[in-house]
Amino acid sequence: MATIEPDCARAGEAWRCSVIVRDERGTSTHDVTVSDEDATRLAAARDEDDVERLVYETFDFLLEREPKESILRSFDLSVVSGYFPDYEHEIESRLAP
Repeated sequence: MATIEPDCARAGEAWRCSVIVRDERGTSTHDVTVSDEDATRLAAARDEDDVERLVYETFDFLLEREPKESILRSFDLSVVSGYFPDYEHEIESRLAP
């Protein structure tokens, strides 16, 4: 079981997130950019907590499909659906009220 620790902050018209993933094999770090458009569309995100939840759920989704070592070290959230076509539907479902 992995521990996912996102830390996001505003960066212009986007969010920059540093994510630490820990499991029994060690630790990996990732830099993720989330555009305001993606944050609003996927998670109705209004603040840092909402964006961090989106990033947390994204990493949970990714870790269900691949080991942390296979996750890109730096990426824009918009690329995830290119690798996993069911991503947006699944994330919207996880974040639904």
